[in-house]
Amino acid sequence: MKLLIPSPLLSYTKKREIDAHGATLGALLADLDSRFPGIRFRMIDEQERIRPHMRVFVDGEQELELDRALGGVGVVQVIQALSGG
Repeated sequence: MKLLIPSPLLSYTKKREIDAHGATLGALLADLDSRFPGIRFRMIDEQERIRPHMRVFVDGEQELELDRALGGVGVVQVIQALSGG
């Protein structure tokens, strides 16, 4: 499936679109991390939750759980929220 990468993570992938594989969202991110070491830690915290400043959308709907099955999914998009003062 197609995985869309946000600008702040392009230093890992060098591309905005990656072909990624995994039966679940967690497996997809593990696949991504095996090819781009360290990228998963930028998205997932030590408690195995999506970091508060990250948003993951599966076929246009926000997903909060890493065990979300991805069978039949076409696009997963990662978005990093911006903050400032």
